[in-house]
Amino acid sequence: MKSFNILLKSINEVKDFVNAANRYDFDIDLTSGRYVVDAKSIMGIFSLDLSKPIKVEVHSDNCEKFCEEIKNFIV
Repeated sequence: MKSFNILLKSINEVKDFVNAANRYDFDIDLTSGRYVVDAKSIMGIFSLDLSKPIKVEVHSDNCEKFCEEIKNFIV
């Protein structure tokens, strides 16, 4: 499992992130405060506070390609 923080500043960034997450079979969770949502759910992401960094938990040891795709969002 790998954890890091991301910041999604616009609707297009949320769409790009969800599209990237949906290309992979492993589970990805996003945590903001006490809320945890599936990173593959665009509605779930919009329910979070996007003004602050969001913690990402990737449930896979082989996630280098995914991390490379979303490197622009990592803070």
